[in-house]
Amino acid sequence: MPIRPFHRAAFVSVVLATALPAAGMAQDQAQDTAAQQQTRSDGRAGLFGMIPPDATTEHVLTTQTGKLAYKATAGTLDLFDGTGTPSAKIFYTAYVADDAAKDRPLTFVFNGGPGAASAYLHLGLVGPRILQFDKDADAGTRPELSDNPDSWLAFTDLVFIDPVGTGWSRAADESKAKGFYGVDSDAESLAKAIALYTQKNNRLAAPKYLLGESYGGFRAAKVAAALKESQGILTSGAIMISPLIDGRFLPDHDLDPVQAAVQLPSLAAAKMEREGTFSAEKMADVEQFAMGDYLVSLAGPAPSGEEADRLYGHIADLTGLPEQTVADGRGFIGDAYTKQSAGPGKVVSLYDGGRTVADAYPEFSGNHNDDVILDGYTRAYGPAFAAYARNALNFDCQITYSLLNTDVNRKWDWDGSREDADASGDLRDLLSTIPAFRLAIFQGYSDILTPYGASRYVLDHLPPTLSEGRTELKLYRGGHMFYTDPDQRRSASADAEAFYAAQTTN
Repeated sequence: MPIRPFHRAAFVSVVLATALPAAGMAQDQAQDTAAQQQTRSDGRAGLFGMIPPDATTEHVLTTQTGKLAYKATAGTLDLFDGTGTPSAKIFYTAYVADDAAKDRPLTFVFNGGPGAASAYLHLGLVGPRILQFDKDADAGTRPELSDNPDSWLAFTDLVFIDPVGTGWSRAADESKAKGFYGVDSDAESLAKAIALYTQKNNRLAAPKYLLGESYGGFRAAKVAAALKESQGILTSGAIMISPLIDGRFLPDHDLDPVQAAVQLPSLAAAKMEREGTFSAEKMADVEQFAMGDYLVSLAGPAPSGEEADRLYGHIADLTGLPEQTVADGRGFIGDAYTKQSAGPGKVVSLYDGGRTVADAYPEFSGNHNDDVILDGYTRAYGPAFAAYARNALNFDCQITYSLLNTDVNRKWDWDGSREDADASGDLRDLLSTIPAFRLAIFQGYSDILTPYGASRYVLDHLPPTLSEGRTELKLYRGGHMFYTDPDQRRSASADAEAFYAAQTTN
């Protein structure tokens, strides 16, 4: 899931992860620490002993094309260090269609953060059960699951994985946990978990796909590379939801003309959504302006006179910002958008610029608000999944399910800075060395944190010999988690089914 907004503790997600309330985080850490120090009478370490054994249950899902019988397994995969000592348990939930051929596609799913569990994509988009929010998102206070008629289980088996420190995945102790909190170590641990699941369930012949949201998109590229290099497993494709691919395009207020240009279309789309004037045709004009006159102006000398008036006036019209604010920034938007573009007393969500809420801190010039999506109704995914696992999957874990873990995010080793993080090279290598590999990016128009313009930029700069016919960008109304809207979720599921179908016919 989500990337943490830049105006507060930097938290890169699904989108992209969120911050836990301090009291809840402290309770989780205290619980884990106490369990690590305890040894049960049966000889198992206290923390691992609180995680129940694997549970398999049988279910039937009504899809758009009929009933589908499947088995669900909630369990863990054990990782060991170089001495053979247990280092972590990776929690997973697998859904496998009954009587499916061994070559049925198998998709491994994770979210981002770093520090986010897989419940977002699990209950929000692809799993057999869905947590549906009403139009005003009030249902977040009373979460209730129902069958997902658009589940991707209709065309691929699914394995949802929670990285160490999220969900019910835990390291043996704090010293070992730190060894999982980094770009490379994270990718290696998930590659090992995928290899273990594949071997344990005799799925070597299945085409294997990776699905990741936000930082999970970045993670998908890194895991695919790790699978190839360290496990000898070649991935057939990846789908990235609202991904981080190149860290330099994260909104960080640097005066980078390309960063500003790739973000402008999302700011314009968000304003159109707020006004009820959105159209794809209008967006095409915005995109042309952004990568044309706008980019040239930001990269060159400051305009003046009538030229400046025309340029800044047009940017103000596109974004909803006061023209003077645009002029003061010389055309660069910065963080003024969230506080000023929707009018007095309102702030805009970074996760979906089409959503606004009353400003809780009107006396401050900068945005101090919690995000209505990140810190609001999507929090319901965590307790909803914990209840679902206990009541429907027979996995009654005694550890608190960690939907978002800021401790993981804070300790993350970016092998440099997050602005320097880049997965585009991994994508080039995968497309080059695996002829069957294909890539799809699904993104919301009004996602400000990971703007779709950045994904388009990355795809446009791949060598045509690699990308032609093998990469695609699909756009939807909405923001980072566009799939909370049933119509957009249905469209994304249809696009995913077409993606898998194309792979089997090539």
